[in-house]
Amino acid sequence: MTVPFQKYHGTGNDFLIIHADEYVSDRGALAVRECDRENGVGADGILYLALEEKFRPPRVVMTLVQPDGSTAPMCGNGARCAAEWAMDRTDTDSVMIDTQSGTLRADRTDGVVTIEMGTPTFDPDDVPVRADDPVFEEEIDGLEVTMVNTGVPHAVAFVDDVDDVDLEAVAPPVRHGDAFPKGTNVTIASPDGDGGFDQRTYERGVEAETDSCGTGAVAIAVVARRLGRTDADPVEVRPPGGDLQVSFNDRGNATLTGPVEHEFDGEVTPESPAEL
Repeated sequence: MTVPFQKYHGTGNDFLIIHADEYVSDRGALAVRECDRENGVGADGILYLALEEKFRPPRVVMTLVQPDGSTAPMCGNGARCAAEWAMDRTDTDSVMIDTQSGTLRADRTDGVVTIEMGTPTFDPDDVPVRADDPVFEEEIDGLEVTMVNTGVPHAVAFVDDVDDVDLEAVAPPVRHGDAFPKGTNVTIASPDGDGGFDQRTYERGVEAETDSCGTGAVAIAVVARRLGRTDADPVEVRPPGGDLQVSFNDRGNATLTGPVEHEFDGEVTPESPAEL
C-alpha cells in the first residue's frame, strides 16, 4: 500500500503534504524515514492537511510532523505551503489555516502567499523559558539571545555577519539548554544596512539548519523592532532559501509573505520494509 503526497517548498523550507484522510499508522515513523535526505524523499517535515470546503473562505486543518517524529504547533512557511495547496484545490486566493497555535488567514496576491502569524510574545511562561522576566539580550549557553514565541519559541541573536558563525556548533547547546523546558529554535541575524536582516536558523525538531524558517523570520523582525534595530515595515528578511517580508498591523500582529512552489508529486509506503 502506498500513500500519495505533494512536495511543496516556501523559500527552500520544504514539506511533503499528505491528505489527512490517508491512513498512516505511525506518522512519526514515516516522517523520520521519508524526511531523511539520503534515504528518503527528503524534507523539513510532513504536513497532514484536512480540507473543509464548506466554509468561506475554505479552512485547512494542519498538523506538522517533523523529521525527528515530533509535532510542532506552528510553522510559517509550512502554513504558507498548506495555504497554496488548499487554494490550488478550491480555486480561491484566501483560506483559513487551523494550527495548534490558532486559526490564521492566508491570502495569495501576485503569486506570493501572505499568512497571519498571530501576536508574538516575550512572556517567559508563554515562550517558555525559565526566567522571572522577559529575556532580552542575555547570555544563555554561550549565545546572547532574546527570547520570543512566534508560534514556536525562538532564541534570537544578532551578529555582525551570519556567514561567519558556525551555527552547527553554537546552536545545539542553546537549543537543548536547561533554560528551555520545551527546547527552542536558534535564530541568528545580521543587519543589511537598510533595515532588513540576513537570517540563519537551527530548527528544533529538524535538529539542523534549514534553508528558511518563517517563524524565525518573524522572530527577527519582532525582536529587532523591540530593540530599536529597525523601524522598517515591511522588514525584509533573507534566509538562504529566498526573501521573506514581515509586516505588522495596527494591533501589533505580524504577517509573513513570500513565494511558494509546488515541486512534484509522488507516493510513499507508510510502513517500513521491516513491517511489510
